[in-house]
Amino acid sequence: MIRPAGPEDAEAVARVQIETWRAAYSHLFAREAFENMRLEERTANWRRLPAHVADVNGQVVGFVCVGDAHDADAEGEVWAIYVLPEHWGTGVGRKLLKTGEAKLRELGFKNPVLWVFEDNPRTRRFYEAAGWKLDGNRREVELFGMSAPAVRYAKQL
Repeated sequence: MIRPAGPEDAEAVARVQIETWRAAYSHLFAREAFENMRLEERTANWRRLPAHVADVNGQVVGFVCVGDAHDADAEGEVWAIYVLPEHWGTGVGRKLLKTGEAKLRELGFKNPVLWVFEDNPRTRRFYEAAGWKLDGNRREVELFGMSAPAVRYAKQL
């Protein structure tokens, strides 16, 4: 079930983000970087941001967060979407992305963007299968005090 997250979900959302980062980005960043992540900091972050969560049998297994674009040349953005690795390939991510896209439409955005690490082929295939297309923009993204190249995708809703 996909539902709006409440303040009581912030810690579960933070756990999903941390666990997913460790699984999805271990080839991009040093192990030590992941050891510096603090659940309390991530939880505080997710108390402030509006998200939708995937709830499976009372457990938050994924989330999506969308809103205004951070880039001046874009309207609307998928800020984050993460699913616990044991739920990859189950359709949870697809349902979350559809929910995020619907929320972007509800907010009046017709041409949103999202950023993904360039060396993240699984996630890139996921977005491409959902109709997102590379728009030619590329930048370095800093995470955990290190950086890696990211590419931007766009979709007309």
